[in-house]
Amino acid sequence: MKRIFCAVMVFMFVIPLTTSRQATASVTSKPEIRKSMIVSTDWLARHLKDESLVLLQVGEKEEYLAGHIPGARFITNADISTPRGEGLALELPPVAQLQATFEKFGVTDKSRIVIYFSKDWVTPTARVFFTLDYLGFGDRTSILDGGLPAWRAEGKPLVTDVGEAKPGGFTPRPLKQLVVDAAWVSANLNKPGVRILDARARTFYSGEEAGRMPRGGHIPSALNIPFSSLIEESNNKFKNAETLNQLFNAAGVKPEDSVTTYCHIGQQASLLYFVARYLGYDAHLYDGSFEDWSRRPELPVVNSDASKTSIKP
Repeated sequence: MKRIFCAVMVFMFVIPLTTSRQATASVTSKPEIRKSMIVSTDWLARHLKDESLVLLQVGEKEEYLAGHIPGARFITNADISTPRGEGLALELPPVAQLQATFEKFGVTDKSRIVIYFSKDWVTPTARVFFTLDYLGFGDRTSILDGGLPAWRAEGKPLVTDVGEAKPGGFTPRPLKQLVVDAAWVSANLNKPGVRILDARARTFYSGEEAGRMPRGGHIPSALNIPFSSLIEESNNKFKNAETLNQLFNAAGVKPEDSVTTYCHIGQQASLLYFVARYLGYDAHLYDGSFEDWSRRPELPVVNSDASKTSIKP
């Protein structure tokens, strides 16, 4: 009888301890890398003739006309932004406008979309990704690592002909929670589990330069991960996942944190958003960014020594 009692007591002690350890491991484990968000030139070459593939090139129109990956369509910031003078710079337009834009490029509910830059427009390319993610296509959209320069360097095919894309058709499923505003940021500045990350260069973050903003500095409690620190300077390819994770860890981002990015107008922040999503974080973007925040006199702005509060590339 005593043996049975002892066995029961041991069982009761071990199970809660094991469950507790499992729960702790679950909380502290690293987010899972979303590898499909970045594709290589070899991957694209293998899938170039897939019926579902939609290729979008970002950059100067002259670069597109001089040579692009077969089947690629040319997309601009104007295609995915509120018309100039009708809101904040680069602000997301109504869903109907975005739907018309991407249907024009042949996007359907079954499309597999790959975006690439023609020269070095990495942040505008990330902005296109963010827009598609907002529409519900994030799981079906990737960025070509290294863009057109990597494709060209490997001697892969280029064309100059510009044909008409077959119009597509899809049902938008906007993920409105991905976009936050000033009120949301203000209410979550010091909330546990929420990290506000500034993607601008250190001089803007510190307030040394204000740029074209009404006030210089940064949003209180925000930490700085410059967008330029996320890619290799030599070839504009993404840094490896281990290095990117180190940047986030150095900024104080914990595995279970929700991340909200911002910059000047939402473009550089789109690259930081993309990397956060790639690393597996719950990511959001303050679309109005510092253009919106700095022009609201009731909202605080902090100036600081950038060398102590920013992440070096």
